Amino acid sequence: MRGIPLPTQLYQHEAFLNHKTPIGHPERPDRIRALMDVLADPHFDALAKMEAPMGDVDKVLYAHPLSHLNMIRSAIPDEGIRRLDNDTVMSPGSWEASLRGIGAATAAIDAVMSGEADNAFCAIRPPGHHAEKTTAMGFCLFNTIAIAARHAQKIHGVERVVIVDFDVHHGNGSQDIFWDDPSVMYCSTHQMPLFPGSGALIEEGEHGNIINAPLAMGDDIQHFQEAFESRIFPAIDNFAPDLILISAGFDAHQRDPLAQINLQAEDFAWVTSKLLEKADKHCGARMVSLLEGGYDLLGLAESAAAHINTMMDASS
Repeated sequence: MRGIPLPTQLYQHEAFLNHKTPIGHPERPDRIRALMDVLADPHFDALAKMEAPMGDVDKVLYAHPLSHLNMIRSAIPDEGIRRLDNDTVMSPGSWEASLRGIGAATAAIDAVMSGEADNAFCAIRPPGHHAEKTTAMGFCLFNTIAIAARHAQKIHGVERVVIVDFDVHHGNGSQDIFWDDPSVMYCSTHQMPLFPGSGALIEEGEHGNIINAPLAMGDDIQHFQEAFESRIFPAIDNFAPDLILISAGFDAHQRDPLAQINLQAEDFAWVTSKLLEKADKHCGARMVSLLEGGYDLLGLAESAAAHINTMMDASS
């Protein structure tokens, strides 16, 4: 159970604007601008706003082999845009943005594990949950949340980590990295069929540590709640984690152009509240959330604000 509530931390940095993508690309710097605009409201003054530090490049090796790290580092262009595939691109600012994303995530882990904060939100890009051990894809270069989970284990001695992913696209990369690791449970709600094509119910991992709860096109809050209450929440209770991490994608919002799930901003507040209850029950309120998807700017801003506001309420 929690002790004295501590302020929610927000990790941000202008470097996240410098990961450039082509005109018309859905994963664009305006996503961070929209989020920062809504968080400029005086209501969010109580956030402990932190500058995302540069992450240690060696921490990439927590989730990826050296060959993948070297491939990404060598592919950063001196100017313009370089495509790794049709969706995944890099610009000169992508390296710093990626390392500051890792720095934000690991600093947030340090804060909640040391008792500086109960919970934290990292407003970072590029996203990470599609990056597999050896493959960058789906807008993602490194799997930041996987690196964060390993950091918690290696640096802070955390035994059991739960990653909850409510991005509308399945986190194939996170599933790939932790498929055979019983110390990390990966739980995901996502639209199916949809990119990247993984995330079926039968995909359970080698130790039953993968919990997929796919949704269908057109599903709404009733189906979303049922997925959590029937599959994910019981799995979390059985696993009894020492830390909860969230891949916070807001592209299940009904306005999002890349999917067809009909959630509203208040629905993200609902799932956040329930996950905070699980964190309070199992792991001393320790919870860290990382921004993943969300490509309608209004839907992203409203949903992320509801998510962060709920975290703040738990810390007040």
